[in-house]
Amino acid sequence: MSSHEAWIREPLVLGDKSYHDISNDIAKPIEGKANKQWWIVFTISVIAMLWGLGCIMYTIGVGIGTWGLNKTVEWAWDITNFVWWVGIGHAGTLISAVLLLFRQKWRMAINRSAEAMTIFAVVCAALFPGIHMGRIWMAYWVLPLPNQLGSLWVNFNSPLLWDVFAISTYFSVSLVFWYIGLIPDFATIRDRAARAAKPISHAVYSIMSFGWSGNARAWHRFEEISLVLAGLATPLVLSVHTIVSMDFATSVIPGWHTTIFPPYFVAGAIFSGFAMVQTLMLVMRKVVNLEEYITINHIELMNKVIMLTGSIVGVAYITELFMSWYSGVEYEQYAFLNRASGPYWWAYWAMMTCNVISPQVFWSKKLRRNITFTFILSIVVNIGMWFERFVIIVTSLHRDYLPSSWIMFYPSWVDIGIFVGTLGIFFTFFLLYARTFPVLPIAEVKSILKSTGSQYKK
Repeated sequence: MSSHEAWIREPLVLGDKSYHDISNDIAKPIEGKANKQWWIVFTISVIAMLWGLGCIMYTIGVGIGTWGLNKTVEWAWDITNFVWWVGIGHAGTLISAVLLLFRQKWRMAINRSAEAMTIFAVVCAALFPGIHMGRIWMAYWVLPLPNQLGSLWVNFNSPLLWDVFAISTYFSVSLVFWYIGLIPDFATIRDRAARAAKPISHAVYSIMSFGWSGNARAWHRFEEISLVLAGLATPLVLSVHTIVSMDFATSVIPGWHTTIFPPYFVAGAIFSGFAMVQTLMLVMRKVVNLEEYITINHIELMNKVIMLTGSIVGVAYITELFMSWYSGVEYEQYAFLNRASGPYWWAYWAMMTCNVISPQVFWSKKLRRNITFTFILSIVVNIGMWFERFVIIVTSLHRDYLPSSWIMFYPSWVDIGIFVGTLGIFFTFFLLYARTFPVLPIAEVKSILKSTGSQYKK
């Protein structure tokens, strides 16, 4: 055992694994047939995806009048879902990048799936602004194309345009970071396919592995580029949700016009993202039988982060309430009073219960290590974070300065269908990824075996 590894720490790889066992276990979901649970979840996801795509086509054909929007609430369900998906997309790359920079060995069990989650969540998020344009064939207008639009030019002062650049940059860096981490594992699958006489698999994974040789020079470059991309991705995570928050904070709407929004949105995004990673990892360890690699120890460490970020979000909520009172601005005070006791009070208290109160139960070690409880709570947190975005957007808009403009927002069946569709798209992509890409980094798990494997800890 290495000198810097404390005896007291729990092993991260259980079951007395050899290097060969690691390759077999992680490659099994790719090389074998999918089990019954996979097919059940995949079928449900595809049905939801097709329903959502139908609703999107209907919206594009008829117009966004099919949604529940009205003259007062012009932003609602679609922007709520956009911010929710962007938030979920945040934690994946952040988990992987920050834990890599801090040399945390427990990242090996979760980084690959967390990075994949980022890619798929950002794809789902990007759908909403596109559809919200109404005429999606005009989407190229958001790009600064010289001499293309005549006298009409892109408004660089608009935070909506900053979103386009920030999210596309974040997506690009996350995609490259994810793919580079996969290259050594694609080479492992390529070599296994050659030994098993599977010419098609061998040819596909040969192309995807870019001729990876596995020599010392290749590993040296791999580690260097991983660190560089992790260093780039970490500040990007902070910038993207800061810019998303400025869609609201740069307006003059009571309840939005506040300087706490950037750090508050970033903390909330990390909170919801970690909860979604937890949900996915608990499903993955069961569906593809990886209980010995994604251990109770990993789940407990994730729950500690959820508890911390939930507490930060709680402080942000209290700060918002304090500042609305301390400002002495009656419109700000009314906005928060209306949130807590107005027609949407149920959404506000659902948000507070799910996001502030529920994560505090993780102070109990017994509950932190309870898989069923953790799974339920990870879903509860994401429901709460969806309500947070809904509360911020709808309750600040539905009661204007003029009581004659007051109106309630109700989502239409198309609104609900598109949201269900994006959940279907996300899980369909994720399940296909689990069948074609190694869900754990084979080479990196092997690299920590001697310091954290259960047989070396005895």
